[in-house]
Amino acid sequence: MTDHQHTHAAVDRRRLAIAFSITVAVVLVQIIGAVVTGSLALLVDAAHMLTDAGGLLIALLAARLMQRPASSTRTWGLARAEVLGASLQAAVLLGVGLYVLIEGVQRLADPPAIAPLELVVFGAIGLAANLVAIAVLAGGRTRNLNMRAAFLEVMADALGSVAVIAAAVVIALTGWLQADAVAAIVIGALIVPRSLRLLRDALDVLLESVPRGIDLDDVRRHIAEMPHVVDVHDLHISQIATGLPVLTAHVVVDDACFHDGHASEITDQLQTCVAEHFTVAIDHSTFQLEPASAAARHDLH
Repeated sequence: MTDHQHTHAAVDRRRLAIAFSITVAVVLVQIIGAVVTGSLALLVDAAHMLTDAGGLLIALLAARLMQRPASSTRTWGLARAEVLGASLQAAVLLGVGLYVLIEGVQRLADPPAIAPLELVVFGAIGLAANLVAIAVLAGGRTRNLNMRAAFLEVMADALGSVAVIAAAVVIALTGWLQADAVAAIVIGALIVPRSLRLLRDALDVLLESVPRGIDLDDVRRHIAEMPHVVDVHDLHISQIATGLPVLTAHVVVDDACFHDGHASEITDQLQTCVAEHFTVAIDHSTFQLEPASAAARHDLH
């Protein structure tokens, strides 16, 4: 890992530690607020933020594990810790979102009494803290899945706080107690699709799907059009972690390339091609060159 990458990693860990501390403090305040006001939306937001605190802790641990060096048993180090961390966060978020939707629907039929003024106060405290956490995490949100998951969790918290405040205002102005349950349902509706998208992206890495932004057919076609290349097969492109795509392929070339010493030059050209030609650079590539005559004999068998 380069010094530049180490610097980014250290900054990301500091961001996550700050966001985690803020979230834990707000959870305590909101639990007190939910008891005082009797609000489901505030209780749900507190529960959501509690799971987010756990998610941020997972993200913080994953960010530390990702910096472990490679070894003879883990040749990529623990780079995929970010994916495992993001998967856990997404699963927890999804569970919270589904619970919120179910509980909110049930409360529509039998809403409890709500103290709107106190609800506004506690909702505003949560929103202010969430905005600070968002500002802290915003700079690193595109770095990897782990940071993206942490940012989405805090963003969902902020949206939940907005929903809580809106519910309190509606109850204060109209007396419509169901507004609290509606706010809880809105929070759940915001959480679930984001959780599913994050979980999908994490599973794509674990299932070694072709990374987004890379067209496998385009890569195959471009390699096949290079001089002396006869065919391409067993082409695989996957992703170890965010920003770390890998490629392996068997490339059939003219027999003459193995006699005139041209084979090594072709390998260099192939590696340069996949690293520079496409929108997503593939710096880790392995090509196995095969002579066309051997490939033809293999096809006959």
